[in-house]
Amino acid sequence: MVSRYDDRTIFRNIEEIYEKYFEDRGLKYIRHYNTAKLKHPTAAQIGKLRTVGHMWAIGDRYFKLAHRYYGDSKLWWVIAWYNQKPTESHVKVGDIIFIPLPIDKILNYLDV
Repeated sequence: MVSRYDDRTIFRNIEEIYEKYFEDRGLKYIRHYNTAKLKHPTAAQIGKLRTVGHMWAIGDRYFKLAHRYYGDSKLWWVIAWYNQKPTESHVKVGDIIFIPLPIDKILNYLDV
């Protein structure tokens, strides 16, 4: 399966804003990945996807849902991206989130 880190440039961040962090941890720099640029599916492509609604409950995590629906917990970011909720702290108990299926089709649409 595809990792969200595939084909991403890693760069060394030596910004002064992190100077205290560097000192506290004995580091000279932080390794950062560049921000991925994902294509957005067209309305026609979205219409070809099947989605499963899931009511968010206590203990839910994106990686657990990715494992259940995709067989790979590393694909948690697809669910987060699709629902425009980047972290679990953006989801409240009782919210309905949608899991896009099939995963191979959505990854193809995202060009990853």
